[in-house]
Amino acid sequence: MNTMPARIIHCTIARDWREVYAFASKPENMPKWASGLALGLTQDGDDWIADGGPVGNVRVRFAPQNAFGVIDHTVAMPDGLVVHNALRVVPNGDGAEVMFTLLRLPGMDDAAFEADAAHVSRDLEALKELMEREGDSR
Repeated sequence: MNTMPARIIHCTIARDWREVYAFASKPENMPKWASGLALGLTQDGDDWIADGGPVGNVRVRFAPQNAFGVIDHTVAMPDGLVVHNALRVVPNGDGAEVMFTLLRLPGMDDAAFEADAAHVSRDLEALKELMEREGDSR
């Protein structure tokens, strides 16, 4: 079995990890920080439908709420490709570490992989900014 190259992109957030998880794990909050979902999500049973821009609508399924900070999700593309995304929030002292495992999909060139990594990094920084603002972000 072949494996794909991977990169873990992370961000430290100065806010209790449980609060970060509670906010970040709600699909309705994701458009506030996850730019790929900026147009919003519409619930459809256990799935959520997102406007995937030029590729069309994508179907997103999130891990159930849990006590471990896991926000893993699959994204089913209109062409049948299913992308598995591992997203975790873990304690880091009094704050949180948010980690996204980016997999380099077959056929993806270096430039596209680096662009995806930069995109994920910007999203995590947006989450950090939201969570570290004064007051409750929820």
